[in-house]
Amino acid sequence: MVTMVLTGAAGVGASIVVPLVSKRVIDGPIAHHAHHRLVPLVGLALLLGVGEGTLAFVRRWEQATVGCGVEEAMRNDLYAHLQRLPVAFHDQWQSGQLLSRAMADLATIRRFVGFGLVFLFINISTFTVVITLLLRLHLGLGLLTAAMGVPLLIGCLQFEKRYAVVSRRVQDQGGDLTTIIEEAAAGIRVIKAFGRAGLMGGIFAGGARRLQGSSLEQVGLRAYFWSLLDYMPSLTLAAVLLFGALAVAHHTMTLGGLVAFITLVLMLVWPIEALGWILATGQEAATAAQRVYEILDTPPAIADRPGARALPAASGRVEFDGVTFCYPGTDQAVVRGLQLSIAPGETLGLVGATGSGKTTVVSLVPRLYDVTEGRVCLDGHDIRELELRSLRRHVGVAFEDPTLFSASVRENMRLGCPDASDDEIVEALETAQAGFVHELPWGLDTRVGEQGLSLSGGQRQRLALARAIVGRPRVLVLDDPLSALDVHTEALVEEALERVLADTTALLVVHRPSTVALADRVAFLDAGRVVAVGTHSELLERVPEYRAVLSAEADQRPPGVEEVA
Repeated sequence: MVTMVLTGAAGVGASIVVPLVSKRVIDGPIAHHAHHRLVPLVGLALLLGVGEGTLAFVRRWEQATVGCGVEEAMRNDLYAHLQRLPVAFHDQWQSGQLLSRAMADLATIRRFVGFGLVFLFINISTFTVVITLLLRLHLGLGLLTAAMGVPLLIGCLQFEKRYAVVSRRVQDQGGDLTTIIEEAAAGIRVIKAFGRAGLMGGIFAGGARRLQGSSLEQVGLRAYFWSLLDYMPSLTLAAVLLFGALAVAHHTMTLGGLVAFITLVLMLVWPIEALGWILATGQEAATAAQRVYEILDTPPAIADRPGARALPAASGRVEFDGVTFCYPGTDQAVVRGLQLSIAPGETLGLVGATGSGKTTVVSLVPRLYDVTEGRVCLDGHDIRELELRSLRRHVGVAFEDPTLFSASVRENMRLGCPDASDDEIVEALETAQAGFVHELPWGLDTRVGEQGLSLSGGQRQRLALARAIVGRPRVLVLDDPLSALDVHTEALVEEALERVLADTTALLVVHRPSTVALADRVAFLDAGRVVAVGTHSELLERVPEYRAVLSAEADQRPPGVEEVA
């Protein structure tokens, strides 16, 4: 930044000296026919021109380097902060709005920091120095030239006030349009399956039309203001020519002085015209910064508390002590007064009707959400008092709707354990009955495509399950990870999981009756409360609601599939 400012100031100085050299040439060697004195002055002008060009190159290089560096640093900080923000934050924000802030808004800030801010400094410096020199050359003409700054200042204030509103609207609508595109790309199969390309096209066209209208309003404001900036130097130059010619005629100004004066006035044309672009870019950068800081100023609600400690080893005892939970922004409790204790190595199944709070309960163990009341403990430690990194190293998770990333199988697997060797990855894949990976074109190096859509639903679930167990966590949280498997594959996976669960504490959300066989005990949930705990046989015998829920789940199986429970 210092190099940028110094080279910019030096370049301005070199360009300003050239008109003064021209004055010396006209009033000296040319006026007195002393041609032998032309050579050093012409050489000086040439040297100044070369110096100005060299300094401009260095300045522009530094501008690009600094601007790109600022953009990279801000984007890294924004991404890191997004990773620290809780799931509840991402539940409430559109992905397109986050994407537009991370890409378009930061690019806007980079343009102003790398170019607009520097040119603002250069132009202000040029204007100040040139006006000072003009006043020294001729006081009256200098004051006439300086007077054009008054309407410019008034116009700038009015422009900034109106442009800020429109600029924010354009950026917000751009984020909305990005969301539509992102959702359409992610849901392209649904759109095509229902033949709704026309409907989605209409929604997109409506958003694009609104963005176009706001953009044209933005262009109109810029065009009006920039026209004002074009008029002022032209009118000023016309006045300078008129009154300057009169001053030369009355011998109050030399011809060389008038040429130098006009040349200096012409040097103000570009800074004044560029002022419109600088102010527009600056206002766009200001609104972009507001949008970015809406995210950066959001404190991570789930973070390491002061004095949080690591848990080097864990036996795997999990306890829910009077846990009540409400989703952020609501007062309705999804889980109420939950009391559960899971012994090390024990597998506890969670059964309940849809909306009973099963998925919410298992989301509390890795602190995807924090409890509203009560506490969740691991080996007697409130998990909020543990370092997040340490807690999540001991807890493996596999969700019902698995998410895979546009990366290789190996890279997806190492999300579960960054240090996992290929042998450990292969072992986890075999346990999850995901041996199909070896039949892919490049084995573990095969990219699975965005969201793993190049794989079937069952294959994605098996990869997600393998990812959860590759690190051999002490606690395993499984949210019905077998729902997309056929009966034969499910039986093989359950047989392999029995070996994994033998020495691992597991919390298993059960939607399919056959999966209950994996659980040592079952907790039956109703409206966020545990109404019964026992073995599967005990609950079948004494809890009619439990039998009804399992029967309803069994009735949803494809015809011909027998209940294993």
